[in-house]
Amino acid sequence: MILESAVLDVVPGRREEFLAAFRQARPLIAAQPGFLALRLLPCLDPGRESRFLLQVEWQRVEDHTEGFRRSPEYAQWRELLHPYYDPFPLVEHYGEPVAGSRPGPA
Repeated sequence: MILESAVLDVVPGRREEFLAAFRQARPLIAAQPGFLALRLLPCLDPGRESRFLLQVEWQRVEDHTEGFRRSPEYAQWRELLHPYYDPFPLVEHYGEPVAGSRPGPA
């Protein structure tokens, strides 16, 4: 599993428009080969109401970089969402965890 991660800074005052566009765009990525899951998390820090963290799980990096980004659906994704970003987000890919913890049973 590969985790794509991007901090999305949305143009101030356009948060609700962005969320509506994201609801339209979500099925475009979810239908892609290798897509596993997606999360869009709002930032909770004061003054950062227009910031989101996008995390997408893929089977392989190439499913995102070569599959989705070269697909006709990506052109639609770009039209729907890219006008809302300022600045344009840095997208990174991460591998399996090398460390972590979860609470265990008491």
